[in-house]
Amino acid sequence: MVFAQVGGLETTNLVVTISLVALLLLASRVGNILDNFGRIAAAIIGLVVGVLGHWSWLVILMLFLASSHKATKWRWDEKSAKGFCESHDGSRGWENVLANGGLPALVAVYAFYVEDWSNLFWVLAAGVSVAAADTWASEFGCLDERVRMITTLSECEAGVNGGFSPNGQLAALAGSALIAAAALLVGWIPGGGGFVIGLQLAGVITIIGWIGCQIDSLLGALLENRGLMTKGTVNAAAISAGMALTYLLLNHLAWY
Repeated sequence: MVFAQVGGLETTNLVVTISLVALLLLASRVGNILDNFGRIAAAIIGLVVGVLGHWSWLVILMLFLASSHKATKWRWDEKSAKGFCESHDGSRGWENVLANGGLPALVAVYAFYVEDWSNLFWVLAAGVSVAAADTWASEFGCLDERVRMITTLSECEAGVNGGFSPNGQLAALAGSALIAAAALLVGWIPGGGGFVIGLQLAGVITIIGWIGCQIDSLLGALLENRGLMTKGTVNAAAISAGMALTYLLLNHLAWY
């Protein structure tokens, strides 16, 4: 395998990262993507991910944020009328930013510590793919009335933790695939990775993102509905599972 990302305190990485964070803050304010505290959290996490990790990692996170906002705004009036919206205007707060970006930031810190950005690249991508799959499943699947509980497969109301629908499952796969494709095109290929192997790895990340969404649903049904976990901790646990699974798989793939 030939893939060599050099992140951390490297001049180009610093300049691109700072520029991207500035763009993130501007776009989030103009587009009302994040509230005030959300922008502060996003700036901090963005700097950590880009400066200690690599600017391409930040691009992946920004794509997740932008696509999630579009998913949230999809048929907004209908979702708002049914009580499926978490905010009154579609903006996201610091809790949501931390739940989805905190673990990728920790991966960046670890990559900087061990000076290994290449092998941890797909681990970060996997975590973001889980977050995207879960967000897309919720936002695009909540209006699908064909909802069943993941633990019993019995019919349940839309919006219930642990419920899944055909549209939600397809959306989860599409959201995960979007992040995997971004990782391939923005990070892997520019870093010298081969296209065929990269395509295979992107396929692995797509599947892991979808699996992470199912883990999120299981935890929601088994623990969140009982008050034993919050939405944020469920998200973090599912993202952690996706990252851990990716790390284990990449260490056992002979062609990687």
